[in-house]
Amino acid sequence: MSNRPKLLFLAYYFPPVSTVACVRTWNTAMCLTRLGWEVTVVTPDPALWRFAEPAAHVTEQLEHAGVRRIFTGHRWRFLSNGHLNRNDRGLARLIGGACRKVARRLDISPAAGWNAAVAEACAGLQPGDVDVILATGSPYNAFEIARRLARRLAAPYVLDYRDGWTVGHPYPPRPGFPMKRTMRREQRVLSDCAAAMIVSSSNAKLIAEAFGVGDKLHVVSNGYDPEEMRQVVPHDFGHFAIVYTGHFHPPWRVVDPLMSALARLPVDLPPWRFHYYGRQSAYVREAAQRYQIMPNVVLHGAVLRMEALAAVKSAGVSVVITTVSETNTLADRGIVTGKVFEAIGLGSPILVIAPPGGDLETILETTGSARRFTSTDIGGIAAFLS
Repeated sequence: MSNRPKLLFLAYYFPPVSTVACVRTWNTAMCLTRLGWEVTVVTPDPALWRFAEPAAHVTEQLEHAGVRRIFTGHRWRFLSNGHLNRNDRGLARLIGGACRKVARRLDISPAAGWNAAVAEACAGLQPGDVDVILATGSPYNAFEIARRLARRLAAPYVLDYRDGWTVGHPYPPRPGFPMKRTMRREQRVLSDCAAAMIVSSSNAKLIAEAFGVGDKLHVVSNGYDPEEMRQVVPHDFGHFAIVYTGHFHPPWRVVDPLMSALARLPVDLPPWRFHYYGRQSAYVREAAQRYQIMPNVVLHGAVLRMEALAAVKSAGVSVVITTVSETNTLADRGIVTGKVFEAIGLGSPILVIAPPGGDLETILETTGSARRFTSTDIGGIAAFLS
């Protein structure tokens, strides 16, 4: 056991917290463990999260796999984007809102309070305790934490981009993003890292051109865990189910193209329903009412991961939307959302709304189970669903 290489994995989002980012971080930890690595995950204490799945099952799986965790605290939770528990009452809500607004303008990460917490939690580690440090982002201050730890522990560090930071960002947080200061921070962590992973070749090209680190970049796509997929029990809808799970990001990722297509479906089709699983039920309800299809829409709200996977496994069609942008830039084409792989792993037919010629389309061509349409091809989407 002592000969196994030792990995310190900085993963801000990690189960039991309930976010899509956890799919990649969980799969990374589990698969590296199966490949012979001794993995220790550094992550905030589960009690700090606002939305989390039952922790006992996660703990049991990690203990069975041999994955260790180092739990951290978290300062400045008032900067959180809503995932962390924080005081949202009275004066604290007003002050917190003002601080978050200032932080966004200054490109200060909502997770900035994690930096000192990680240093405290890892203070007992000494050189030789770790062979490699892996940091996944966002939040991207995890990259800077890895750089500091790597110097102290005399170990190389590797960066894992789930999305672009300052270039290739699919949904820019504000006009004028990024600031030159933030780009210098990214240049610094890339210059000193041993390697960096990115989910798509388009984003790899953007980062390589911007920072001159093409020799360090490796495309490691998202994926799915076959063992987890085998445990999913299908849900019996009793009708043709069109399923969407997860978040929308207006104005880049919106439900309108799908709603418009659903409104065009012939009335003589067999019974069908659109099922939405996620925390934006109010947004989906408003769109369904606007397109006058609310009787055919079922809003499930936030559910446990296994329930969402059961819905995808039983879907007549699983819907994935990357962006409705018509710019079709490299950043647009580089979006390779993780949830499409779960639909692939579960054998669900997939409807993808995305720009043409993207990296995701190249991946889907190998499966034979998906069709892609632009956001303006409402007739094509409706015909496919029919």
